[in-house]
Amino acid sequence: MVNVYCINTGTVRSFQEGTTLLEMLPEFQIAGPERILAAKVNNVLEGLKFRVFNNRDVEFVDYGSYCGRGTYCRSLCFLLSKACDDLYPGSRITMRRPISKGYFCTLTKADGTVLTAADARAITARMKEIADADIPFHRYEVRTGDAIDIFRERGRQDKVNLLQSSDSIYVNYYTLGGYPDMYYGALVPSSGYIKVWELMPYRGGMILRVPDRHNPSELAPFLEQPKTFEVFSESIRWNAIMGLDNVGDVNLACSHGRASELIQVSEALQEKKIVKMAEDIHRLYHSERKVRLVLITGPSSSGKTTVCKKLSIQLMACGLRPVSFSTDDYFVNRVDTPKLPDGSYDFDNFETVAHDALQQDVLRLLDGEEVEVPEYNFVTGIREYNGKKLKLEPGAVLLVEGIHALNPKLTELVSEDCKYRIFINAITSIALDDHNCIPTSDNRLLRRIVRDYNVGAFTARQTISNWPNVRRAEVKWIYPYQETADVLFNSAYLVEFAVLRNHAEQVLSTVPKNCREYSEAHRLLTFLSYFNPVSDKEIPPTSLLREFVGGSSFKY
Repeated sequence: MVNVYCINTGTVRSFQEGTTLLEMLPEFQIAGPERILAAKVNNVLEGLKFRVFNNRDVEFVDYGSYCGRGTYCRSLCFLLSKACDDLYPGSRITMRRPISKGYFCTLTKADGTVLTAADARAITARMKEIADADIPFHRYEVRTGDAIDIFRERGRQDKVNLLQSSDSIYVNYYTLGGYPDMYYGALVPSSGYIKVWELMPYRGGMILRVPDRHNPSELAPFLEQPKTFEVFSESIRWNAIMGLDNVGDVNLACSHGRASELIQVSEALQEKKIVKMAEDIHRLYHSERKVRLVLITGPSSSGKTTVCKKLSIQLMACGLRPVSFSTDDYFVNRVDTPKLPDGSYDFDNFETVAHDALQQDVLRLLDGEEVEVPEYNFVTGIREYNGKKLKLEPGAVLLVEGIHALNPKLTELVSEDCKYRIFINAITSIALDDHNCIPTSDNRLLRRIVRDYNVGAFTARQTISNWPNVRRAEVKWIYPYQETADVLFNSAYLVEFAVLRNHAEQVLSTVPKNCREYSEAHRLLTFLSYFNPVSDKEIPPTSLLREFVGGSSFKY
């Protein structure tokens, strides 16, 4: 017999060795309206068909948790893949990054014909048939070479490349009604668990809509994001030009000696975008609008500070004189900082910034006055005035950088004509393979873990623990203004994960196995293992990536 402690109920039950989590579930009588989708076993996510042979702690999860949503969405992507294979044998379905509260997907049919609205309806009907049939997902563990043979026979070069670049001896794959596929995480037990979704034709592809995180019985609201989609599409086009659709392609390119080239191209593409922004600002400065205020924002670890510094250099190259400060320097004193329900400080709340004082200083600067601006002392938690004075001389442009820079309340008294808005995000376009996209938030979380550790700010455990609060704040305070920007800047780096692996693995390994944060650390370590490591020695000191891995020539 084995003893299983259920974290949800705080109770212990005994079971026969080899009992599955699904068989144990009724014994714990977990209260809640949502269906259990998976479970954390000793802080590692497992499917409900996982068999327990030793004493374990178990925490069952539903759609309300990040890992529960991931389990559901992976299973939904499998359902879509299976339906497309049934209807269009030899076709290629790709699931790209989340967009508009769903997943953007493309279908390339074997006969070369384009996707139509009728195709989307047919796929939807087939998905519903499979879901209604409640077909089980089966997991198999095989030698990597055998898995390569399985997917090569089906023409799945994306998975072949990824597996060939892996150093794993054994790998897992799944089947649904005899159709094989690979997903890098737990799945639900059967297709009948997938109840809420919609497939909607969108811009030459489809949006696979998923349940709302707060109300899983309904679809997440659709958000039209044309600017975000265009930036994402541009990245996809560049990846295609480089011949790099997936991580397996990148791994193989690096193993063939192309890592230096990929680094140089990534740097060139980002610099090209920054040059264009500087030229646009220069042109608008001398236009009727006379743009003089540049507002720069983005979510945590998107690279705002480095972009601001690199943009300042390019503005000088255009003949303008950039003057900049961060909204962080206008934080209210710590004793006045808003708090979260648990009593901790809510540093991402808009009211954390003394926005009235900031706006008055901006207005005075734009009027040509000399202004003493504050410097926030993060040690004492006090906004200090230490004699730092700014003034906009002829030819000067004011750059304001911070997470609330695009919030209209921050500069509501400033003329709209003189503003130029920049939104920065790491819009990850590369995918593990055709059916496994990489969440943008993973990109930024790994950056933040490495940077926090390098500067001695927080341990990996602390950064992971605080990340859900950061994400909730971004959804509330930052992302609503993404589409209002004049320019969306993609700070994602083609070989970034391969470079970050060298820095992040050691840091993530410090997270204790007996804490809740280990679940996320384990997931990230598993994710990074799919990337062949690339040294950062050729990353230039002015690179945006240096903000996170260290070695930057900029002062932060």
